[in-house]
Amino acid sequence: MKRLTRSSYDKKIMGVGGGLARYFGVDPTLVRIGLALGGFFTSGLGVIAYFVVAMIMPEE
Repeated sequence: MKRLTRSSYDKKIMGVGGGLARYFGVDPTLVRIGLALGGFFTSGLGVIAYFVVAMIMPEE
């Protein structure tokens, strides 16, 4: 069973992008670009959501 966890080895800030990429089987760079664009286009709401998800997601 796959678990959604923060990555402990493929992380830039808190490992959310690396964990999401591993869970969905995509390149971590694409996930990070998507997270950055989401944060930019939602006027900072994406940044707040990132840190909320980082606090909720368990680390592997």
